[in-house]
Amino acid sequence: MSLEKPQIIAHIQKSLNYTVFDSRWIPCSAKFVCMGNFARGSGVLQIYEIQHGELQLVREIEKAKPIKCGTFGATSLQQRHLATGDFDGSLNVWNLEVPESPVYSVKAHKEIINSIDGVGGLGIGDGAPEIVTGSRDGTVKVWDSRQKDTPVVNMEPMEGETKRDCWTVAFGHAFNEQDRCVCAGYDNGDIKLFDLRNMSLRWETNIKNGVCSVEFDRKDINMNKLVATSLEGKFHVFDMRTQHPTKGFASVSEKAHKSTIWQVRHLPQNRDIFMTAGGAGNLHLWKYEYPAQRTKKGADDVDMGVAGSVNLLQNVTLSTQPISSLDWSPDKQGLCVCSSFDQSVRVLIVTKLNTV
Repeated sequence: MSLEKPQIIAHIQKSLNYTVFDSRWIPCSAKFVCMGNFARGSGVLQIYEIQHGELQLVREIEKAKPIKCGTFGATSLQQRHLATGDFDGSLNVWNLEVPESPVYSVKAHKEIINSIDGVGGLGIGDGAPEIVTGSRDGTVKVWDSRQKDTPVVNMEPMEGETKRDCWTVAFGHAFNEQDRCVCAGYDNGDIKLFDLRNMSLRWETNIKNGVCSVEFDRKDINMNKLVATSLEGKFHVFDMRTQHPTKGFASVSEKAHKSTIWQVRHLPQNRDIFMTAGGAGNLHLWKYEYPAQRTKKGADDVDMGVAGSVNLLQNVTLSTQPISSLDWSPDKQGLCVCSSFDQSVRVLIVTKLNTV
C-alpha cells in the first residue's frame, strides 16, 4: 500500500561552500538559482543546470551584500529577470545573462529584506508586474520596476505603534486588472491582509507564534486558500472565499512536528497539495480536503466559511539542519529544489502526485 502513496525521492544532492538562503527554478528551463552568503560576508548567486542526473554549475556571481531571498514572479518569460532582497535592505533585479550590474536597483528598506514575492509576470496574475518586499524594519512595500526609487505602496505601522519584524510576504487575489492583495506575516504572530485596490487593511489575525511563511494556493484567482506556517511546528489553512464581518475567515490548523516550519509551497499543478519544510530537516506533503459545504449561515444570518481538513500524504527527513527554502518546478510536476543550512542544495522528485 505504501507504494501507492507519493514518494519523496532525493534525486541529486550538492554540497556548497556558502550558506544558502533561497533557491528558485528559472522558468522554462532545467536550471535553478541559489542565493546566499559566503563566510567572508559577501553575497552569492549560483546558477545550476541538471544534466544527465548531475548538477553542473553554470555561473557564479559574487555580490557585496548577502542575498536573502529572490523571485521570478514579476518578470516575463522572455526576460526571466530575478528580483532579490539583500541584508542591506536593497532590492535588485538581475538579468542572469549579464549579471554584473542590476537592471533595477533601489534601497528599499532600512534593514534586511526577509521576504520577496512577485506577481503579474510569467503570465500569472493580471495587471502590472509588481514586487513586494517585507523587512525587519517593520514595513511592507510594493514596487514596480518601471518606477524608480519610490514604492507604489508602503504599508508601515502607525505613529506610536511598535514596529514588528516582517518575516514573510505573498501576493494573491490578482484575478483581474484591478484586484490584488498582499498578505504579510510578522514575528509576533500577526497576519495582515492588505487590499491594494482599496488601499486598506482588509483583515488581520494573530496565530500566537511567529509567522515564518504565508502563501496563497494561487496568486491569479479570486482568493481561495491561504496557508500560514509558524515557529513551533503548527500551520493554519484559511478558507479565503468567505469573510465573516466579525469572525473573519474559517481556518483549520495542524501540528506537523515540534520544530519551526520555515516554508510552505503549493504544487503549481494542483492547488490543494502543498509541502512544508521544517526546522529538523524534514519535508511534509499535505493535501487539503474541502468540506461538503464551504459556507454556512451564522447566528446573525450572515454567511461564514467552513474549514476543511488536512491529510498528510508523505514525509521525509533529508537533513539534520533546517530546510530554509523550497521551490516546485513550474514546468515539471513533482520536481522540486530545496536548500538547507547544512550548506547543501537538493533536487527532489515527488511521485504519484496525479493520483492523490
